[in-house]
Amino acid sequence: MVDEALSAGAVARRLGVAVTTLRTWHQRYGLGPSEHVPGHHRRYTSADLARLEIMRRLTAEGVSPAEAARWARQAPDSSPNGTAAPRRIQPPSRDGGGSIPVGRAGPAARGLARAAMRLDAAAISETIAHALATSGVVATWEGLLRPVLAGIGERHAATAGLIEVEHLVSRCVSEALAAASRARVPTGPARILLSCADEEQHTLPLEALAAALAEAGVSYRMLGARVPAAALVEAVNRTGPAAVVLWSHTRATADPAQLSALLAAPRRPLLALAAGPGWRADTLPAGVVRPVDLAEAVSLAAAVRDSLDQSTRD
Repeated sequence: MVDEALSAGAVARRLGVAVTTLRTWHQRYGLGPSEHVPGHHRRYTSADLARLEIMRRLTAEGVSPAEAARWARQAPDSSPNGTAAPRRIQPPSRDGGGSIPVGRAGPAARGLARAAMRLDAAAISETIAHALATSGVVATWEGLLRPVLAGIGERHAATAGLIEVEHLVSRCVSEALAAASRARVPTGPARILLSCADEEQHTLPLEALAAALAEAGVSYRMLGARVPAAALVEAVNRTGPAAVVLWSHTRATADPAQLSALLAAPRRPLLALAAGPGWRADTLPAGVVRPVDLAEAVSLAAAVRDSLDQSTRD
């Protein structure tokens, strides 16, 4: 629980619901902010948040909003002198289908995971958009999106479920990253070529890299999923990129021969990056770099772009 009073946006991110949902709960069921400072918006206290947690949990478990609100309103306040509140009323418990593990990720990731389990597209999109606007692409990917996506994958591996959750979250993430890329369209020639390995369909990390490059002012071309080696080489020969990033998510798609073909291209790039967990460092051809994370991939791509631009000016 929190001690400080929170804004509606902060509460929405913590609970994994949309701000519009909070407004509805306030207007229809009286579950609104109770702290009021003259001249300022009302703020949510820890007691308000406790009631909203009950509301969120019960509605996610299939309880009607009206019934959930009735139980939530019965949660007592803490007493003014700071002593323990009277006996807490326990609302009915129903199976909500489990949760998505996010490890040590913060409240925003836990809220996003809860929204994902409810298939609440509005809350998912709102949480991601806020994080991108306030923290940037790299921090949002590492601290919010990657933990939740990994948690969904972990749950799917254990239960063979959550396919609908993965599809909805992936769509929301892809849309948010595309919007971030369009918001900051870099100028100048596209020096970086982004491509998935042959038969590789996991594109979200590459989309995150594209958005991060745009945020850093680096122009790029995106080829997308399942690019055969011959098609990649053709694209390289036609565009002459300074760097090529080849993404592989699994060992099954991480064929080093694709990188060897890239390095043998007539207009081979100055830098070839083998990105993703599919690649094994000991199988990479000489001269190929394997970035450890998104931030390093952005840094390497920007550096080679800057080096080529400098040599062109000289």
